[in-house]
Amino acid sequence: MKNSNNEMIDVSVIVPNYNHAAFLRQRIDSILNQTFQNFELIILDDCSTDNSKEIINSYAEHPRISHIIFNTINSGSPFAQWEKGINLAIGKYIWIAESDDWCEPSLLESLLEGIRKDEECVISYCQLSCINGENKIKWQSKHPLLSEIVDSQTFIRDFLAIKVSIFNASMAIFRKDIFQHVSEEFVTFKFCGDWFFWLQIARYGKVHISGKVLNYFRKHDKDVSGKAYKSGLNIIEELKVTNWMYEEKLIDDSLYEKAFKKQYKAYWKVKNSIEPANRDRIRSLLAMPLSSKINTLKFLPSAIWNALRK
Repeated sequence: MKNSNNEMIDVSVIVPNYNHAAFLRQRIDSILNQTFQNFELIILDDCSTDNSKEIINSYAEHPRISHIIFNTINSGSPFAQWEKGINLAIGKYIWIAESDDWCEPSLLESLLEGIRKDEECVISYCQLSCINGENKIKWQSKHPLLSEIVDSQTFIRDFLAIKVSIFNASMAIFRKDIFQHVSEEFVTFKFCGDWFFWLQIARYGKVHISGKVLNYFRKHDKDVSGKAYKSGLNIIEELKVTNWMYEEKLIDDSLYEKAFKKQYKAYWKVKNSIEPANRDRIRSLLAMPLSSKINTLKFLPSAIWNALRK
């Protein structure tokens, strides 16, 4: 689709921000300095209480920026901001660039090269370095090949069902036309909305995986996931997504049992520290696995042992 200057746009870059003023300039500059320049930039602020607005407005006249929107009330969901940005986007491909991350100048060029190798590709993603608040590398993701295209079933089975290899949105681009197949339920999640989102995209095509480390994922105390772990909400949402995968026949009984066992053990490790209401919800979900082949009593010894070792 063309922008107001009658220019065909290949990529729509969406930056959803909430109180990340300290990182915003690094984030926005790393986008504007991409070697690939045929993109629009959409910046969405979710009613920040820091000086994010001042920083964002300083970029208002940049020709790559198509939308700057400041919410007057916090949406309560980062995934609601994703949806808003995608609906505004005019590019063939979408890149959700989280506001506290940054990247190498070649990220877009590299991911586009990968996704364009096969017309059936719906996602292209690279590897990342996880960075703490002092800009030190905590860990890096890895892929054994420099570039690989994986079919949908294999990708979900090997890279999404148990261990999620798309660790954060900033490391990936996807085809906008596939978004029509994504259930709006993903915006109701606090913790697993991105996992649910990528599963729904990946089921409609192949995935390109780059072995290059091009993204920097900042992990710090203010992120949403830390609160979810303490509340037990992460386990509730992981069980919901696991059940959905099984109902949609994206995983078989064997993989469902592995995923279910993982969440059963995770619950036992933290069950005494999570909120009572959520503890009851988790117990209810664990008591009713969808597969008749699952016997949770088999998981109990290893779950108790794992809990004692923490």
